Amino acid sequence: MPQDAEDEVDRIVDAWNRERPDLDFAPLHVLSRVGRLSKHLDRARRAAFTASDLESWEFDVLSALRRAGAPYQLSPKALLQQTLVSSGTMTNRIDRLVERGLVERRTDPSDGRGILVVMTSTGRDAVDAAITGLIAAESDLLGDLTSDDRERLTGLLRALSLTLGD
Repeated sequence: MPQDAEDEVDRIVDAWNRERPDLDFAPLHVLSRVGRLSKHLDRARRAAFTASDLESWEFDVLSALRRAGAPYQLSPKALLQQTLVSSGTMTNRIDRLVERGLVERRTDPSDGRGILVVMTSTGRDAVDAAITGLIAAESDLLGDLTSDDRERLTGLLRALSLTLGD
């Protein structure tokens, strides 16, 4: 795709420039594209998770456990920190994952009063299938970019993310 090709964002910004030449629409060039790309990413993620019979929130919890490494267990507090949800929401999510056989609750051996959320082999199989599908779908979305373009885009998005405190 040529660098000077126009997309819908260019047409929108051109129209705004015509109607409101007093404003600088430069942010729309970046963030409107990010918003549009986000919609493509959401569709790709939903498809990958659906193919693995997971909801996106289930993937979030299971992937946190999977990234923790064997024996794939974390405290509810650690899960809260990684998934950025409230305590009540996390309790509900753990309950639902237990019902589906994707995780188990176990007593923390280092603290008899605490519990650990432990991923089952069924949960591991589901999250492994989901991440495999997700990586394939996301690779397809980036397929027309060179590796140099991907690296540049990664660096720019990282810089923006860091300035926003994410």
